[in-house]
Amino acid sequence: MIDVRPFASLGGANHGWLKARHHFSFANYRDPNRMSWGRLRVWNDDEIAPGTGFDAHPHRDMEIITYVREGAITHRDNLGNEGRTAAGDVQIMSAGTGVVHAEYNLEPEVTKIFQIWIMPDVRGAKPNWGAKEFPKAARGDGTAVTGFEVLASGRPADAGSGALPLNVNGAVLATTLAKGQTLTQSLAPGRAAYLVVAKGAATVNGAALATRDGAGIVDEPVITITAEEDAELVMVEVAKE
Repeated sequence: MIDVRPFASLGGANHGWLKARHHFSFANYRDPNRMSWGRLRVWNDDEIAPGTGFDAHPHRDMEIITYVREGAITHRDNLGNEGRTAAGDVQIMSAGTGVVHAEYNLEPEVTKIFQIWIMPDVRGAKPNWGAKEFPKAARGDGTAVTGFEVLASGRPADAGSGALPLNVNGAVLATTLAKGQTLTQSLAPGRAAYLVVAKGAATVNGAALATRDGAGIVDEPVITITAEEDAELVMVEVAKE
């Protein structure tokens, strides 16, 4: 099954400094049919104005991943972590027993991010933060399809891969495809995936997705993705239940 969620159908809010669209129920947006996708709970598409951001606030027992689409985001937390994550790279925060953090756009331009929350397999883990630059060439150079790159993962098969660690048997993946290229990805029984087109356009098992559209995928043993335009894709793969 492919559940296509066009960008125009997403919930959201305009706070002036923040323009947010929600693939799942979040804050004041409520849709009983869009509460989660397996262990994936939140996928927010945020645009943050220059010189603004999220002031210090707490989290616990959630795996929070930030994929930067444009600009950069600067993180600070009460554990002493601080770092700047730029476009195409990823930061993770395992909130565990509790962490207080702030996220700011200190850039002269609008920063655009995907913020992804995944429910952890174990509650009460030690909090952790990390960020990583990933070689963009590993996601496809327009001449060869290299598949999805694993950016963050808690799947046993990804141990030692260099991906940022998560406290969940799931993963965040990304790839780029040139127009006309096709990529296939298997999806094991009991697993679910949620894919968003960060840039460009693509089809997923024949379903058309434009920029910033999402697709929930379940009970599809093989996912076939074809770029209708040069495309950048981000996908989460998690347990279905």
